[in-house]
Amino acid sequence: MAKRWLWGDRRHARELRHPWENMLLGLCVSVTVLAVVGAITRALGGDTGEPLMLLAIPAFVFFARGQLYAKQRVNGVQITEDQFPEAHRMVREAAQAFGMDKVPDAYVVLGNGQINAFASGHGFRRYVAVHSDLFEIGGRLSDSDALRFVIGHEVGHIAAGHGSFWRQFGVSVANVIPGIGATLNRAQEYTADNHAYRFCPEGMYGLRVLAAGKYLYGSVDFDAIAARGNTDNGLFVMLVNFLSTHPVNTWRFQALADRSRPGRVF
Repeated sequence: MAKRWLWGDRRHARELRHPWENMLLGLCVSVTVLAVVGAITRALGGDTGEPLMLLAIPAFVFFARGQLYAKQRVNGVQITEDQFPEAHRMVREAAQAFGMDKVPDAYVVLGNGQINAFASGHGFRRYVAVHSDLFEIGGRLSDSDALRFVIGHEVGHIAAGHGSFWRQFGVSVANVIPGIGATLNRAQEYTADNHAYRFCPEGMYGLRVLAAGKYLYGSVDFDAIAARGNTDNGLFVMLVNFLSTHPVNTWRFQALADRSRPGRVF
């Protein structure tokens, strides 16, 4: 039965959002605003080169989102009540649990060995896409909890507003600056993990697939990787994490294993 307890009030939403996310979002939006204001000033001063390119960013974001959505629709397999009904039920229950008015579209797309899933939108539509190699763990490998966690994570991105056009435009300039946009993205990943954990906590062990792949992950000790979050540190570990759009696995697993503190962004 779908659970409505998750999004009973705004306090629950605040609890699931990483405490650094809004501050980092403000920083990234400020970078974009300053760049756009500077571009407008230079354009008014007669510079018709780079400033006009910056002012075209909203159109670029719009068409990039539209093209990505179309690609999933025409190349992927839509998850429906008839096609992958169990996964469709997971998407519907996640949307209901997070208090969403509308169930997002969902697709299985060809993975070619890549373990990945993502959430985005175009216009008023929101959708999730799961690569076939990751989706397979809930099918042929019969790990429905792992797939439920993945779907909860991606629907959590949508519930937290990460798929908004204005949000993605607002961070567009920051995303091209090494480490700036990526840091916000890491905080958003923790937020989505918090949604997934509240939706299906037992599914977190499925994230072992990120470390060992779909065939070996069942033999991997989740807690051992999480424990290395306290020992595998240092300058270059921090650098790898700083430049990554997702938290490194040891820190991410640690955040899921120890729910007393938020995940490490830096």
